[in-house]
Amino acid sequence: MSSYRIALNFEDGVTRVIDCGPKEKVLDAAFRQRINLPMDCSDGVCGTCKCRAESGRYDLGDDYIDDALSSDEAQSGLVLTCQMVPQSDCVVAVPVASTACKTGTARFGGKVAQVTGFAGAAFELVLEVAADAPGFLPGQYVNIGVPGSDQHRAYSFSSASGAARMSFLIKNVPGGLMSSWLATARPGDALDLTGPLGSFYLRPVTRPVLMLAGGTGLAPFLSMLEEMLLQGIDQPVHMIYGVTRDQDLVLVERLEDYARRLPGFSFTTCVADAATAHPRQGYVTQHMPAEVLHDGAVDVYLCGPPPMVEAVQKHFQAQGMCPASFYYEKFVTSQPAPVAVAA
Repeated sequence: MSSYRIALNFEDGVTRVIDCGPKEKVLDAAFRQRINLPMDCSDGVCGTCKCRAESGRYDLGDDYIDDALSSDEAQSGLVLTCQMVPQSDCVVAVPVASTACKTGTARFGGKVAQVTGFAGAAFELVLEVAADAPGFLPGQYVNIGVPGSDQHRAYSFSSASGAARMSFLIKNVPGGLMSSWLATARPGDALDLTGPLGSFYLRPVTRPVLMLAGGTGLAPFLSMLEEMLLQGIDQPVHMIYGVTRDQDLVLVERLEDYARRLPGFSFTTCVADAATAHPRQGYVTQHMPAEVLHDGAVDVYLCGPPPMVEAVQKHFQAQGMCPASFYYEKFVTSQPAPVAVAA
């Protein structure tokens, strides 16, 4: 392999993905790509460059002193980026803001390749992007500027990182600023993007996974499932996909395709509307069998509106269930743009 992808997660939620050569130190690779990670000595003496490796394989060598990084710290996943030589793709948590490292959110452009509407419930936006568009972690989001305005909207990636096309699943809000634009968007239309951002992303899969998707909160899970396919994950992964109305249940055929191609993946769907014709009426908490909780030995990922997040938290508390890890992202739908009223 010519290089590895290193995702640097800063404490302000900004992520920058850099390329690091197979014999290159992370600190050097970051500096080469104009990201000044914290450092004083660069010789494994001061400990200023200490970060946490959240995933991946690497070698720290033995050219640093114990005062800079103790054996206990190294065992717990702490690293010195001035000594860290990756042996795989890695995720590194940097304990400072991105601005302190003279970097920040990347700005880049995309052109509309396709917009697909789903019965007035949602849009799937597909963008063509340049080869040097920033990478992201599956589950993260980007801010997209709304053409003709000075506003932006945040949407989770539904595609795999590094692909030539980026996709997003966007709720159709009647009268909404972005929804109104998407209804008239044409291939080739240009968009400005800023990101990636967010601490909601797929961690190393070492135990069963439970995914809870609410409405267009399905988007980040599609990106995660793509990553699981690439990694060859074979742990049990179950998704419960809940929506408000029948027409909100979109891209189910894509989940069926993942169920065929990804060993261990299964999913169920439910609709909250009391008048639904769907075989499973109700909320995700009402369709969560004990077997998908694995007696707490499960990583739970949840993306949905605040009431859904709170309901799941209360459900776990009532059941006395404490998952091994619980990651969630709350999203709030933007309100429709105000209508001008003549004086």
